[in-house]
Amino acid sequence: MELLQLKYFQTVARLEHMTRAAEELRIPQPALSKTISLLEKELGVLLFDRRGKYIHLNDYGRTFLTRVDQALGALEDGKQELNDLAGKTFGEVKLAVLAASNLLPELLASFRKEHPHINFNLIQHFPSPAARPDFDLCISSPLMKLEGTNNIPLISEEIFLAVPTEHPLAKRGSVKLNEVAGSDFISLKQGKVLREITDTFCKYAGFTPHVVFESDDPATVRGLIRAGQGIAFIPAITWGGSTGSSMVLLHIEEPICKRTISLTCKEERYLPQAARLFRQFSIDYFAKLALGDSKSSD
Repeated sequence: MELLQLKYFQTVARLEHMTRAAEELRIPQPALSKTISLLEKELGVLLFDRRGKYIHLNDYGRTFLTRVDQALGALEDGKQELNDLAGKTFGEVKLAVLAASNLLPELLASFRKEHPHINFNLIQHFPSPAARPDFDLCISSPLMKLEGTNNIPLISEEIFLAVPTEHPLAKRGSVKLNEVAGSDFISLKQGKVLREITDTFCKYAGFTPHVVFESDDPATVRGLIRAGQGIAFIPAITWGGSTGSSMVLLHIEEPICKRTISLTCKEERYLPQAARLFRQFSIDYFAKLALGDSKSSD
């Protein structure tokens, strides 16, 4: 069994598409197919179910992929650790961003003022939970702690209900969420962590939100509120503070609507020096951000 075979298998397993995997690996598709077939022959089992031109990772493949990920990850960790010890690397951080993306440009710009030699590989879209890409650190708002990870809370923020200034509730300072059960909502798309959190709030309040607009962009959500197209959940800090004069933020009395932004790393993986620097910088950055928000609400 060769290292190259394992790397090829890992790519095919992630994409579940031989042609795209061959393109990504920059090798002919017949050569890739032959490599996978030889690996399966050596292992004595099929790793993929093949239906016409489609392939799907089967139970054998998923089990083997777990071990391949561990083995290749350990080799990459060893290489990175040696480079850090020898002082050979300028540093790169593999950063996954699933929350607080509105703050990302300022966070990265501030960090690179102090560490201009460190580069970033940003990962902002996971194809699926089963095909989660490798990362050093992940900024997210986890609904639960994943096994094998270490979560460092960065900031806790209230989630408000934003309504246009002409909305019947706009003159009130707070509402109970069930009061807007029949309203038109503007929301992030399904699969976004914030969407999952706010859908859970609505479920707790006894209704499913009637979503009339879905968007990937917080600025678009705010713009649609200002245009009177509906109401939306707005995080107090990570979505940019001031709302302007054409919409109002209402405190939600019930249920309590808050979320925590966390920085996640994998417990058993070596964390490169560049990622350790960014981890501490992020902790300090969000602590200052929380302090500023606390002062502004006094």
